[in-house]
Amino acid sequence: MLSTGALRAHLLAARLAGTVATSREASLRSYRLFAARDPGVLLGLDPERAWDELDVMALMADRCGVSGDPGCVSGADVIDPDRTLAGLEEFAGRLGEAAARGVPVLFGTGHPHRLLGFYADLADALSAAGCLVLTPAQGRCVDITTRFGVRTHNLDYVRGVALVREPGARGAVSDTGAHSHSPLPVRVALAAAGEGDGPLPGLVVGDHGWVCGAGQLGFEAIGLADTDDPALFVGEAEGRVSVAVPLDDAVRSDYYRPLTRYVLNRACLSR
Repeated sequence: MLSTGALRAHLLAARLAGTVATSREASLRSYRLFAARDPGVLLGLDPERAWDELDVMALMADRCGVSGDPGCVSGADVIDPDRTLAGLEEFAGRLGEAAARGVPVLFGTGHPHRLLGFYADLADALSAAGCLVLTPAQGRCVDITTRFGVRTHNLDYVRGVALVREPGARGAVSDTGAHSHSPLPVRVALAAAGEGDGPLPGLVVGDHGWVCGAGQLGFEAIGLADTDDPALFVGEAEGRVSVAVPLDDAVRSDYYRPLTRYVLNRACLSR
Protein backbone atom coordinates (compact mmCIF):
# COMPACT_ATOMS: atom_id res chain seq x y z
CA MET A 1 0.00 0.00 0.00
CA LEU A 2 1.28 3.46 -0.93
CA SER A 3 1.26 5.69 2.14
CA THR A 4 0.03 9.27 2.09
CA GLY A 5 3.58 10.45 2.81
CA ALA A 6 5.00 8.42 -0.06
CA LEU A 7 2.37 9.75 -2.44
CA ARG A 8 3.06 13.32 -1.31
CA ALA A 9 6.76 12.79 -2.06
CA HIS A 10 5.85 11.39 -5.47
CA LEU A 11 3.61 14.37 -6.28
CA LEU A 12 6.52 16.70 -5.64
CA ALA A 13 9.16 14.59 -7.42
CA ALA A 14 7.01 14.12 -10.53
CA ARG A 15 5.93 17.79 -10.43
CA LEU A 16 2.29 16.79 -10.28
CA ALA A 17 2.15 19.28 -7.40
CA GLY A 18 4.60 21.74 -5.89
CA THR A 19 6.26 23.70 -8.68
CA VAL A 20 4.51 22.56 -11.86
CA ALA A 21 5.15 23.03 -15.56
CA THR A 22 2.10 25.26 -16.08
CA SER A 23 3.27 28.86 -16.19
CA ARG A 24 1.85 31.70 -14.14
CA GLU A 25 1.28 33.55 -17.41
CA ALA A 26 -0.91 30.69 -18.73
CA SER A 27 -2.91 30.58 -15.51
CA LEU A 28 -3.49 34.34 -15.42
CA ARG A 29 -4.56 34.30 -19.06
CA SER A 30 -7.14 31.63 -18.24
CA TYR A 31 -8.43 33.66 -15.28
CA ARG A 32 -8.88 36.71 -17.53
CA LEU A 33 -10.65 34.69 -20.19
CA PHE A 34 -12.88 32.98 -17.64
CA ALA A 35 -13.87 36.36 -16.22
CA ALA A 36 -14.74 37.41 -19.79
CA ARG A 37 -16.78 34.19 -20.15
CA ASP A 38 -14.74 32.87 -23.04
CA PRO A 39 -16.36 29.54 -24.07
CA GLY A 40 -12.97 27.95 -24.57
CA VAL A 41 -12.18 28.41 -20.87
CA LEU A 42 -15.68 27.93 -19.43
CA LEU A 43 -15.52 24.26 -20.57
CA GLY A 44 -19.31 24.05 -20.72
CA LEU A 45 -19.92 25.72 -17.35
CA ASP A 46 -22.39 28.60 -17.11
CA PRO A 47 -21.35 30.37 -13.89
CA GLU A 48 -24.20 31.47 -11.66
CA ARG A 49 -22.44 34.64 -10.50
CA ALA A 50 -20.09 37.16 -12.04
CA TRP A 51 -16.45 36.22 -11.50
CA ASP A 52 -13.86 38.89 -12.17
CA GLU A 53 -10.18 38.06 -12.58
CA LEU A 54 -9.36 38.74 -8.92
CA ASP A 55 -12.25 36.55 -7.78
CA VAL A 56 -10.97 33.68 -9.89
CA MET A 57 -7.41 34.17 -8.65
CA ALA A 58 -8.58 34.17 -5.02
CA LEU A 59 -10.55 30.97 -5.58
CA MET A 60 -7.59 29.27 -7.26
CA ALA A 61 -5.33 30.34 -4.39
CA ASP A 62 -7.79 28.74 -1.98
CA ARG A 63 -8.45 25.53 -3.95
CA CYS A 64 -5.02 24.95 -5.54
CA GLY A 65 -2.49 26.94 -3.56
CA VAL A 66 -1.39 29.22 -6.40
CA SER A 67 -0.28 32.72 -5.50
CA GLY A 68 -3.14 35.10 -4.72
CA ASP A 69 -0.89 38.10 -5.37
CA PRO A 70 -1.91 39.99 -8.55
CA GLY A 71 1.65 41.28 -8.71
CA CYS A 72 2.96 37.74 -9.30
CA VAL A 73 2.78 37.62 -13.08
CA SER A 74 5.51 35.26 -14.29
CA GLY A 75 7.36 32.06 -13.55
CA ALA A 76 6.18 28.54 -12.84
CA ASP A 77 2.88 28.06 -11.06
CA VAL A 78 2.53 26.18 -7.78
CA ILE A 79 0.04 23.59 -6.47
CA ASP A 80 -0.11 22.76 -2.77
CA PRO A 81 0.42 18.97 -2.53
CA ASP A 82 -1.74 18.79 0.58
CA ARG A 83 -4.66 20.20 -1.39
CA THR A 84 -4.00 17.56 -4.06
CA LEU A 85 -4.04 14.83 -1.41
CA ALA A 86 -7.28 16.18 0.07
CA GLY A 87 -8.82 16.24 -3.40
CA LEU A 88 -7.73 12.67 -4.11
CA GLU A 89 -9.34 11.55 -0.83
CA GLU A 90 -12.66 13.11 -1.87
CA PHE A 91 -12.28 11.72 -5.39
CA ALA A 92 -11.68 8.22 -4.01
CA GLY A 93 -14.64 8.59 -1.69
CA ARG A 94 -16.98 9.35 -4.59
CA LEU A 95 -15.67 6.34 -6.53
CA GLY A 96 -16.20 4.13 -3.49
CA GLU A 97 -19.76 5.41 -3.11
CA ALA A 98 -20.46 4.75 -6.79
CA ALA A 99 -19.15 1.19 -6.44
CA ALA A 100 -21.23 0.60 -3.29
CA ARG A 101 -24.39 1.78 -5.07
CA GLY A 102 -23.52 -0.01 -8.31
CA VAL A 103 -24.35 3.05 -10.41
CA PRO A 104 -23.48 3.36 -14.13
CA VAL A 105 -20.34 5.45 -14.68
CA LEU A 106 -19.12 7.45 -17.67
CA PHE A 107 -15.42 8.20 -18.11
CA GLY A 108 -14.04 10.78 -20.55
CA THR A 109 -10.83 12.69 -21.10
CA GLY A 110 -9.53 15.60 -23.10
CA HIS A 111 -5.99 14.45 -22.26
CA PRO A 112 -5.84 10.95 -23.81
CA HIS A 113 -2.07 11.11 -24.26
CA ARG A 114 -1.52 11.57 -20.53
CA LEU A 115 -4.55 10.44 -18.55
CA LEU A 116 -6.12 7.56 -20.49
CA GLY A 117 -4.36 4.92 -18.40
CA PHE A 118 -5.37 6.55 -15.12
CA TYR A 119 -9.06 6.59 -16.01
CA ALA A 120 -8.97 3.18 -17.71
CA ASP A 121 -7.64 1.49 -14.58
CA LEU A 122 -10.39 3.13 -12.54
CA ALA A 123 -12.96 1.99 -15.10
CA ASP A 124 -11.66 -1.58 -14.89
CA ALA A 125 -11.92 -1.53 -11.10
CA LEU A 126 -15.45 -0.13 -11.07
CA SER A 127 -16.52 -2.65 -13.69
CA ALA A 128 -15.10 -5.47 -11.56
CA ALA A 129 -17.06 -4.06 -8.60
CA GLY A 130 -20.31 -4.37 -10.56
CA CYS A 131 -20.72 -0.89 -12.06
CA LEU A 132 -21.70 -0.58 -15.69
CA VAL A 133 -19.07 1.49 -17.53
CA LEU A 134 -21.01 3.34 -20.23
CA THR A 135 -19.97 3.84 -23.88
CA PRO A 136 -22.87 5.79 -25.45
CA ALA A 137 -22.66 7.32 -28.93
CA GLN A 138 -19.50 5.45 -29.91
CA GLY A 139 -18.42 6.54 -33.40
CA ARG A 140 -20.73 9.57 -33.38
CA CYS A 141 -19.42 12.69 -35.12
CA VAL A 142 -18.85 15.79 -33.00
CA ASP A 143 -18.08 19.20 -34.52
CA ILE A 144 -15.62 20.94 -32.20
CA THR A 145 -14.45 24.53 -32.51
CA THR A 146 -10.65 24.70 -32.37
CA ARG A 147 -8.16 27.48 -32.96
CA PHE A 148 -8.04 26.25 -36.56
CA GLY A 149 -11.82 26.49 -37.00
CA VAL A 150 -14.58 23.90 -36.65
CA ARG A 151 -13.19 20.38 -36.94
CA THR A 152 -15.21 17.18 -37.07
CA HIS A 153 -14.10 14.52 -34.59
CA ASN A 154 -15.33 11.02 -33.83
CA LEU A 155 -16.30 9.98 -30.33
CA ASP A 156 -14.43 6.80 -29.42
CA TYR A 157 -13.89 4.64 -26.33
CA VAL A 158 -10.67 2.94 -25.30
CA ARG A 159 -10.88 0.59 -22.31
CA GLY A 160 -14.13 2.27 -21.34
CA VAL A 161 -12.79 5.83 -21.52
CA ALA A 162 -14.27 8.32 -23.99
CA LEU A 163 -12.06 10.50 -26.15
CA VAL A 164 -12.24 12.16 -29.53
CA ARG A 165 -10.20 11.49 -32.66
CA GLU A 166 -10.07 13.21 -36.01
CA PRO A 167 -11.78 11.16 -38.75
CA GLY A 168 -9.56 8.56 -40.33
CA ALA A 169 -7.10 8.53 -37.45
CA ARG A 170 -5.52 5.14 -36.95
CA GLY A 171 -2.95 3.73 -34.59
CA ALA A 172 -2.17 4.28 -30.93
CA VAL A 173 -4.19 6.74 -28.89
CA SER A 174 -0.93 8.50 -28.07
CA ASP A 175 -0.74 9.41 -31.75
CA THR A 176 -4.40 9.86 -32.67
CA GLY A 177 -6.40 10.91 -29.62
CA ALA A 178 -7.14 14.63 -29.66
CA HIS A 179 -6.50 17.07 -26.83
CA SER A 180 -9.83 18.79 -26.25
CA HIS A 181 -11.44 21.22 -23.80
CA SER A 182 -14.87 21.00 -25.43
CA PRO A 183 -18.03 20.00 -23.54
CA LEU A 184 -19.69 18.87 -26.79
CA PRO A 185 -18.50 15.23 -26.59
CA VAL A 186 -20.08 14.68 -23.18
CA ARG A 187 -23.27 16.39 -24.30
CA VAL A 188 -23.45 14.05 -27.28
CA ALA A 189 -22.76 11.02 -25.09
CA LEU A 190 -25.35 12.00 -22.48
CA ALA A 191 -27.96 12.81 -25.12
CA ALA A 192 -27.45 9.40 -26.70
CA ALA A 193 -27.77 7.69 -23.32
CA GLY A 194 -30.94 9.64 -22.64
CA GLU A 195 -32.39 8.58 -25.98
CA GLY A 196 -32.00 4.90 -25.12
CA ASP A 197 -28.36 4.12 -25.92
CA GLY A 198 -27.82 2.69 -22.43
CA PRO A 199 -28.76 4.10 -18.98
CA LEU A 200 -27.76 7.53 -17.78
CA PRO A 201 -24.65 7.72 -15.59
CA GLY A 202 -24.82 8.15 -11.85
CA LEU A 203 -21.28 9.52 -11.96
CA VAL A 204 -19.12 11.15 -14.64
CA VAL A 205 -15.33 11.02 -14.18
CA GLY A 206 -12.80 12.93 -16.27
CA ASP A 207 -11.40 16.37 -16.95
CA HIS A 208 -12.03 19.56 -18.92
CA GLY A 209 -15.38 19.66 -20.71
CA TRP A 210 -16.30 16.14 -19.62
CA VAL A 211 -16.61 17.30 -16.01
CA CYS A 212 -17.96 20.81 -16.49
CA GLY A 213 -20.29 19.81 -19.31
CA ALA A 214 -21.78 16.98 -17.27
CA GLY A 215 -21.98 19.02 -14.07
CA GLN A 216 -23.76 21.84 -15.86
CA LEU A 217 -26.41 19.32 -16.98
CA GLY A 218 -26.98 18.15 -13.43
CA PHE A 219 -24.90 14.95 -13.37
CA GLU A 220 -22.56 14.21 -10.51
CA ALA A 221 -19.08 14.88 -11.91
CA ILE A 222 -15.57 14.57 -10.49
CA GLY A 223 -12.20 15.15 -12.10
CA LEU A 224 -8.68 16.46 -12.31
CA ALA A 225 -7.72 20.04 -13.12
CA ASP A 226 -4.59 22.12 -13.58
CA THR A 227 -3.96 25.70 -12.45
CA ASP A 228 -5.13 27.01 -15.84
CA ASP A 229 -8.48 25.18 -15.61
CA PRO A 230 -10.46 27.46 -13.30
CA ALA A 231 -13.84 26.26 -14.57
CA LEU A 232 -13.72 23.00 -12.59
CA PHE A 233 -12.95 24.85 -9.37
CA VAL A 234 -15.65 27.45 -9.99
CA GLY A 235 -18.04 24.59 -10.72
CA GLU A 236 -17.03 22.99 -7.44
CA ALA A 237 -17.49 26.28 -5.56
CA GLU A 238 -20.94 26.74 -7.10
CA GLY A 239 -22.01 23.16 -6.46
CA ARG A 240 -22.10 21.70 -9.97
CA VAL A 241 -18.79 19.82 -9.80
CA SER A 242 -18.54 17.46 -6.85
CA VAL A 243 -14.74 17.15 -6.70
CA ALA A 244 -11.95 18.98 -8.56
CA VAL A 245 -8.48 17.61 -7.77
CA PRO A 246 -5.68 20.16 -8.35
CA LEU A 247 -2.67 18.68 -10.13
CA ASP A 248 -0.64 19.03 -13.30
CA ASP A 249 -2.70 17.17 -15.91
CA ALA A 250 0.00 16.88 -18.56
CA VAL A 251 2.99 15.07 -17.09
CA ARG A 252 4.17 11.64 -18.29
CA SER A 253 1.38 9.06 -18.22
CA ASP A 254 3.32 6.65 -16.01
CA TYR A 255 3.61 9.31 -13.30
CA TYR A 256 -0.12 8.90 -12.61
CA ARG A 257 0.18 5.19 -11.75
CA PRO A 258 0.91 5.76 -8.04
CA LEU A 259 -2.20 7.97 -7.91
CA THR A 260 -4.23 5.11 -9.41
CA ARG A 261 -3.03 2.69 -6.74
CA TYR A 262 -3.68 5.20 -3.98
CA VAL A 263 -7.17 6.12 -5.18
CA LEU A 264 -8.22 2.49 -5.68
CA ASN A 265 -6.98 1.59 -2.23
CA ARG A 266 -8.75 4.52 -0.56
CA ALA A 267 -11.92 3.67 -2.48
CA CYS A 268 -11.62 0.02 -1.33
CA LEU A 269 -11.38 -1.04 -4.97
CA SER A 270 -7.85 -2.48 -4.97
CA ARG A 271 -7.50 -5.48 -7.26
